[in-house]
Amino acid sequence: MAKTSELEAAYKATTYRVFLPSGICELRLGEPCETLRCWLETADCTAFALITAHNPGGVPTDEAVNVERQSQLECELLEGNYEPYAAQHEADAEAWPDEESCFVPDISPEDACALAAEYGQNAVVCGGADAVPHLVWVQEIEQDCEQ
Repeated sequence: MAKTSELEAAYKATTYRVFLPSGICELRLGEPCETLRCWLETADCTAFALITAHNPGGVPTDEAVNVERQSQLECELLEGNYEPYAAQHEADAEAWPDEESCFVPDISPEDACALAAEYGQNAVVCGGADAVPHLVWVQEIEQDCEQ
């Protein structure tokens, strides 16, 4: 699915909950999170991304399929020497189901988008040491890499 204003609005109307050893961070696009900033500083991380394998292309998918796909993503992250932490995407709209996700420290937006593309995702949430999450569209990164 291509980038649309409706899809962008849906991403913005979501809480991205990250489960770190030091506690839970609740992220919203464009809003700094002091708890995450402190954790990133302590962990000496300068980049992060949230990646899910659920509901590819923004199309609701059978829960068993989502669970299997998410497990594959987690294995791929571990095999790539990343240390993913559990996360969850909770849409403000009650009609959309919560999505299991991975919070991945020390991953570039390009690598996060490449993984997300493998799982049919439209976008990933990325950020830096300032702990301000922002949306990165997979299609836009792929186009930049082709040029």
